[in-house]
Amino acid sequence: MSGGESENNVDPKQDEDIVDPWNVVSSSQTGVDYDKLIQRFGCLKIDDKLLEKFEQVTSKPVHHLLKRGIFFSHRDMHDILKRHEAGKPFFLYTGRGPSSTALHLGHMIPFMLTKWLQDTFDVPLVIQLTDDEKFLWKDLTVEEAKHLAFENARDIIAFGYDPERTFIFSDFQYMGQCPEFYQNICRVQKAVTFNQVKGIFGFGNSDCIGKIAFPAIQAAPSFSSTFPSIFGDKKDIPCLIPCAIDQDPYFRMTRDVAPRLGLPKPALLHSEFFPALQGAVTKMSASDPNSSIFLSDTPKQIKNKINKYAFSGGGATIEEHKEKGGNCDIDISYQYLRFFLEDDERLEKIRKDYTSGELLTGYLKQELIGILQKVVAEHQSRKKEIDDDTVKLFMTPRSLKVNL
Repeated sequence: MSGGESENNVDPKQDEDIVDPWNVVSSSQTGVDYDKLIQRFGCLKIDDKLLEKFEQVTSKPVHHLLKRGIFFSHRDMHDILKRHEAGKPFFLYTGRGPSSTALHLGHMIPFMLTKWLQDTFDVPLVIQLTDDEKFLWKDLTVEEAKHLAFENARDIIAFGYDPERTFIFSDFQYMGQCPEFYQNICRVQKAVTFNQVKGIFGFGNSDCIGKIAFPAIQAAPSFSSTFPSIFGDKKDIPCLIPCAIDQDPYFRMTRDVAPRLGLPKPALLHSEFFPALQGAVTKMSASDPNSSIFLSDTPKQIKNKINKYAFSGGGATIEEHKEKGGNCDIDISYQYLRFFLEDDERLEKIRKDYTSGELLTGYLKQELIGILQKVVAEHQSRKKEIDDDTVKLFMTPRSLKVNL
């Protein structure tokens, strides 16, 4: 999801992180330099003033993912809050590229905040499953990509979204159901030149034309007119997109095109990347089972993966660790706790004790294992209750509860 210069051709030898929709590589063990990324992408940092505005408008404390800076930058979030204050509608839009049967922990982050936003603002939500994208980029048949989309929808529904306010759609399916979707895709395609899309995404002469045309498909759900069953003939309702920062190029492109089409620009909330177990140099990969904790993993698999693969910021020996302390900035177990341990006081105590050397790496991993086993088990329990008919309901174009 995003738009701007392509970072595909960045020299990894330079002191520069590579961040685009398909590659994330950091030049540092602490991970991507997000302040530099904000400057490079031209977005705005989520500051205390914006968080205060959130709380003032919603009369609720902000979600811990916002408070801790895990969602760290935005585009036009102030405008969305002003709309809500004025009683004007907006909708949420996020998505998932279905490349594996199960989601991993990294995929949870945008969906967790999206759930909170839906509940807090009482707004409709559309979730795009880009099975066409995965068919074009991965070694998948159309049928396999469609099957993965359906199974991923089941995982997504298990986050607890309101069926009266949520529409989940696969591109392969919805393209044939809704002429307005394809019409908006064509409008975007006509407004973006081949040179522009090459500059934004780094496409080369050997890339298939499907890849070159795809960004318009991810852009189109930004517009309320793509969903006539939800919004009727309303074209002026903006959306808010919670997503990881690597999706921003799709929406920089969309924001550039929208005014020329007479449509509102999408607003965005950007999250940090969820690091791989082996360290924050790269993000998790669904294709490497040992880089990730999957939502289908057993308690034993979770325990073994963290104990075996989670990169430690502790000392090489117990003596060295007690003397010099641990480095929370690079320790993966601590970094995962930032995402999933909601208790601020407990997290701060762990940080202090680990940094001082009082808390050993083994105990830190044990804390994380217990939390993640609970998170995953609860998700699996909710998922078991979701049958095929429920998935089909969420994926059927229909009217939703909308305060227009």
